Amino acid sequence: MTHRVLTIVAAAALLGAGHFASPSLTIVPSQSGPRVHGQVRGVGMVAWFDITQPGIARSLETAGMEATRWPGGTPADAYHWQTNTMAQCPGHAYHADPRSSFDNFMQDVAIPAHLDVAVVVNYGSNQDCTGGADPAEAAAWVAYANRTKRYAIAWWTVGGELWNRNTIDVHSESGNPAQYAEIEAAQYYAQMKAASPIPIHVCVDVNPRFSNWDSIVLAKARYDCVEMHYYAQGKNVNDERLIRYGARGLTRLIDVLKGELATAGHPDTPIYVGEIGSTGRRVGKQTQSIVQALYAAQVIGELVNDGIPRATWWLGYSNCYGSDNGGDFSPTLYGWQSFGSGMIFSGGPAPNCRAPDVPPLGTLLPTANAFVVAKYFVRDGEHVVGLRVNSLPDVQAYASTYAGGYALLLVNRNEDTSVTIPVTVEGRSSGSGGTLVTYDKTLYDASQHGEWLSPTIETLPAWQGSFTVTLPPWSIVAVQIN
Repeated sequence: MTHRVLTIVAAAALLGAGHFASPSLTIVPSQSGPRVHGQVRGVGMVAWFDITQPGIARSLETAGMEATRWPGGTPADAYHWQTNTMAQCPGHAYHADPRSSFDNFMQDVAIPAHLDVAVVVNYGSNQDCTGGADPAEAAAWVAYANRTKRYAIAWWTVGGELWNRNTIDVHSESGNPAQYAEIEAAQYYAQMKAASPIPIHVCVDVNPRFSNWDSIVLAKARYDCVEMHYYAQGKNVNDERLIRYGARGLTRLIDVLKGELATAGHPDTPIYVGEIGSTGRRVGKQTQSIVQALYAAQVIGELVNDGIPRATWWLGYSNCYGSDNGGDFSPTLYGWQSFGSGMIFSGGPAPNCRAPDVPPLGTLLPTANAFVVAKYFVRDGEHVVGLRVNSLPDVQAYASTYAGGYALLLVNRNEDTSVTIPVTVEGRSSGSGGTLVTYDKTLYDASQHGEWLSPTIETLPAWQGSFTVTLPPWSIVAVQIN
C-alpha cells in the first residue's frame, strides 16, 4: 500500500469516518508505508550561542536527538568558519560567540551527543561584504571536516534561505534564483564534492511556497538533495489553529515539493527539512508551552509518514524575548512563561535572557519533551503501517513497526477532555504488553510554579483481543507494543 493511500485512511478518520461508531483504533500491518528515518529527530544549533557550556550534549541525548545543523539559519551567509566570525554587512548585525568554533561544536556537542551533522556553507557574502562568498571557502570546510578531521559529515547545503529577501546576498543580482543556480552548479557543487574523501550530499535551497524560485533552481542547479524550511504561522499566531492544522500544512508543502522535483526530472531527490518551527516571526508564550509541543509531535508523525530522511527543529539553544522586546504574550495564548524563544532547551538565565522564570541551563522545555516521547515511536529502519480510526475527531494517530512489534504516536488535541481508545492489531489476538510514554498539559502546567516535569513512563500489561489507552487532555502518548 502506498503512502498516499495510508494518508487517505487517516484523513478519512479525522473527517469523521465511522462518526456514530464507538471510538477505536486498529493497526493494519499489511498496509506498509515508507521507511522510518531516525534523523527526523533533529535540532539545529547556532554559532552565536556559547555551545561549550556544560550539559548541552547531555540534554540533546536525553531528548533523543539524532541529527543537528550548524552554524545556523540566514546568518550562515555571513559566517566564515575559519575565523569563526560573521561579516558585518549593512542591516545584518550578526555575531558569533568566540567559544563556538566549528571544532568546539563538534568536540563538545555533536560527537559526545552522537549527532549526525549537516552544515550550511556561506554563499551570500565575503568578509568585507563587497561581494558573494568564495566557493573555495566552502570546499575548504568540506576538506577540513572530512579529510583533515575525519568528522564524516555527509550533508551540506549551499546558502541559507537565499529565496528570503532578508537573507544576506551580496552577489551582483541579490536573491536571483538563476544566478544562485548558476554559481552553485558551476563552482560550489564540483569543488565541494571533490574536496571530500567520502560521498556527500550537496543540497540547494528551496521553498515550495515560492514556485518562481524553485522552478529555476531545480532546473538549473546541480544537487543531491534539497533543503526546505517550514513555519506553520507568520506574525499572527493562534493555539487552536496550530494544534489542528499546523502539521498538515507541512505535508501539503512536501507534496508540492515532490511534484516540483518530479517536474524537474529529479523525483527521488532526498528532502531535508532543515528548519521547523511554529512561527517564523514573533516568538513568545506559545513557543514555550504545551501548544507548540502538541504541534511538534504531529510534525514528527507527518515527517515519518512522508518518508523524509532528515529534519532539524529550529532551534536547540538561543536567547529569549520578553513582551518588552517583541515577544507575543497575548492573553489569547495558553501558557505560563514570561519569556519566549525558538529554543527548546533552556539557555539558562543570561544577559540576553533576563526573565525571572527562565529555568536552569539544559532544562528540557515542552517541545523537547515532545521529542522525548517521539523517541519511543521513531526507530531508524522501521516502516510506517496503516491505521483504521473510528470516531476520534480530536486524536491524530501515527503507526510504525518497532523492534519486532509496533508503535503508536497519539496526540489528543482536546484541551479539556480525555479520550479512551480500544486498540487492536489486525492479525494478532494477544500481546505480551509494552510501554506507554506520556507528556501532557498537567505535566506542563507544573512549570507555572517553576517545576519542569518530564514525560511519564508506564508498563502496558499483557493483553488479549485488544488493549485500552487513555489520552489525557492535550497530550502526546507513545505506545510500544511488544
